[in-house]
Amino acid sequence: MKPTFTIPTTLLDNAAAFTDPFFKRFGQTPHTVQLTPDLSKTYPFPTWYGDVTSAMGIFLCDYAAAHAALPNPAMKPVRMPRGRALVILSCYHYENVAGIPAYNEIAMTIPLLAGPGRDWPVLPLLAPQLFPHFGYYVFGMPVTSKENQLRGNNIWGLPKVTHEIDQFLDGGDCVTVAKEPDGTPYFSLRVPTSGTPTAFDTSGWIYSQLDGKYLRAQTNFKGVFNVTKHMAALWQKAATPERTYLEIGDGPSAAILRSLQIEPQPFQFRYAATMHSTFDLPQATWRAPWQP
Repeated sequence: MKPTFTIPTTLLDNAAAFTDPFFKRFGQTPHTVQLTPDLSKTYPFPTWYGDVTSAMGIFLCDYAAAHAALPNPAMKPVRMPRGRALVILSCYHYENVAGIPAYNEIAMTIPLLAGPGRDWPVLPLLAPQLFPHFGYYVFGMPVTSKENQLRGNNIWGLPKVTHEIDQFLDGGDCVTVAKEPDGTPYFSLRVPTSGTPTAFDTSGWIYSQLDGKYLRAQTNFKGVFNVTKHMAALWQKAATPERTYLEIGDGPSAAILRSLQIEPQPFQFRYAATMHSTFDLPQATWRAPWQP
């Protein structure tokens, strides 16, 4: 999908696309966002996303490198065996967005524990309800819509940039390719569309930083994902996969991905041809435990 730099001045009238009972859980309230010095828009929050194609690759990476990618040392990646952490690469095609035209996005995140306390390995991933400060830090987020880049920058401080992102089916894979402004690919991920059907109905926290203040906002999603697991990757450090799933380029947009020392053997894939999700404004009552 080519990037879109034109920002409509009014909201898209697409309320008829959000009849699924999932959305009835999340009542919306209006909130005005200053996108540019000359343009503000009033959106309903949380944002509703319907009929989303989701292709996720979960990989192991170097723990120290993942910790260095976080903006505060009190934010600790969830420890995995053999000195590693996880990086989650989530590729989305948002077919229906409340009030907003369709777009593509890649969320590059590190699962973490935010704040003081024991640095528990693995367990926060298995039982997140036991860890109130468990969540995900977004270290990269290319998107095809300038409007959504500005929303992400100005509301949450998310590191969104407007790039070309193509997503397509190739054989048994969903392929996502992101390109530098000059058209050079810097990210390519192949996610198998097959797998064990697994129902997810999940809430989580997304951590970010805006103007020196740490924020967290709630995300929710529901769908049936085809899941492929490679559990042996937990113990086989730097194993070689049977084929290439992730390609990281040499351009500037891929620098942080290269710094994480991501292992080529995937840990898990999740694919859903359609799911529903929401993303809310930052939680007004939350304050980072390490901030006065």
